[in-house]
Amino acid sequence: MTRTLFIGDVHGCSEELDALLRECGYRRGDRVVLVGDLVAKGPDSAGVVRRAREQGMLAVRGNHDEHVLRWHAGKMPAGKKLKREHKQVLDTLEDEDWAYLESLPVHRHVPELNVRVVHGGLVPGVPMEEQEPELMLNLRSITPKGEPSKKVDAGAPWASLWKGPELVIFGHDALRGVQQYPYAIGLDSGCVYGQRLTAYVLPEGRFYSVKARRVYMDIAGP
Repeated sequence: MTRTLFIGDVHGCSEELDALLRECGYRRGDRVVLVGDLVAKGPDSAGVVRRAREQGMLAVRGNHDEHVLRWHAGKMPAGKKLKREHKQVLDTLEDEDWAYLESLPVHRHVPELNVRVVHGGLVPGVPMEEQEPELMLNLRSITPKGEPSKKVDAGAPWASLWKGPELVIFGHDALRGVQQYPYAIGLDSGCVYGQRLTAYVLPEGRFYSVKARRVYMDIAGP
């Protein structure tokens, strides 16, 4: 079975991505799947996208990837302000990088591992074909009333309520950090905020992580 490295939110931290691949013992023939938010906030978004496309990495689209794609295509609502971390991405990505980002799906199925990869999350109890793309990019919690929410403090982690049968591997939730439930694993361990970049490797079922080189953005920042 192909060894598969699922990697949390990189956010432009290309040096840490390289270090994590070394830590995992990455070798030719291994498959890499990034759980979204390849770009923004960190120092080298273009480098991350370039590595991903040149090395044939798979990925899903994250909410920040979606933001910069909308800006690039001129599809952001009138009056919306371009954030500094998104402008840096717009200024540095090349045509091939944009094509790679544009090609990323919102979710990805890895059937031989019984894994579904998504950036934000999936609403428990909702069939896959009825899941909303906006929530797949942004979901974090399920409220006490059973409603999906983008906020960390709105209720229980959606992943704690996910009953399978697929294992869902996701990112997007740096405040909660690495999460491990029977049918869901969260890999955003806040690298861009000076914490760690984390991978989960199958079929061995092992976590690997490396420390961030520095704090690139405050976790409570924009």
